[in-house]
Amino acid sequence: MTNINAEIRTTTQERGMFTYGDETIHYDIIRIAAKSLSKASRKVIIKVHPDQRVVATIPHDATREVLQKAMLKRARWIWQRIKEFASQNDYVLPREYVSGETQFYLGRRYVLKVFNQSSEVNTVKLLRGKLQVILSNEQANRSKQVKALIDQWYLNHAKNVFHERIQAVLPKATWVKGMPSFRIMKMKKQWGSCSIKGNIMLNPHLVKASKECIDYVILHELCHISEHNHSDKFWRLLAKVMPDWKEVKARLDDMAELYLNG
Repeated sequence: MTNINAEIRTTTQERGMFTYGDETIHYDIIRIAAKSLSKASRKVIIKVHPDQRVVATIPHDATREVLQKAMLKRARWIWQRIKEFASQNDYVLPREYVSGETQFYLGRRYVLKVFNQSSEVNTVKLLRGKLQVILSNEQANRSKQVKALIDQWYLNHAKNVFHERIQAVLPKATWVKGMPSFRIMKMKKQWGSCSIKGNIMLNPHLVKASKECIDYVILHELCHISEHNHSDKFWRLLAKVMPDWKEVKARLDDMAELYLNG
């Protein structure tokens, strides 16, 4: 199964380290078989993930000296990215599902408003810039009840929105015949995945992002129906159907911690 954040789940036996100022930075090393790389790709690719893990992807025959030189050359950038992600995590507090908190839907922020009202059923609705949760009765575990209602609201809307967006971008994916099968499942660090059989899975939290970001994830997974790995051919195909995918992905990455915090 392929997925957008496959690198995050990769474990490696080989590791390295370097120092920057007074800090020691460790990194994982992933070696890629030469046959799966083009000449242009035979270089060190460095990524810093939101969990502050540093990963260096290199050709299988690259020397440690070449790798270390590349890491030291970008040491300042690596250190800055680690600090940025650490700072973001400082501000992402666990949700309490009480009035005044921020919720997101299709890229917009909404203030959560929770109140009791004489009613037969609990309801959730968007109204005047607020996400309103109306409880029919007061319960001891109020936060848990509100969370369950909001989760179900997101799930219901995600089904409709994802179906709509798949239909909207499908004409770009000329290699896909008919409406692809998709289902929704909560994931902690992935927005979506695509099986070898072409079945797509999307994270309901993605409905919190803008339609452009949703389209990026869907197109990414549709590209996997043609190319099952993250080869050069895959990235060329994605760039063809969405030329600005890097900018869109960056915006989604910047909000990931907030969107997935729920």
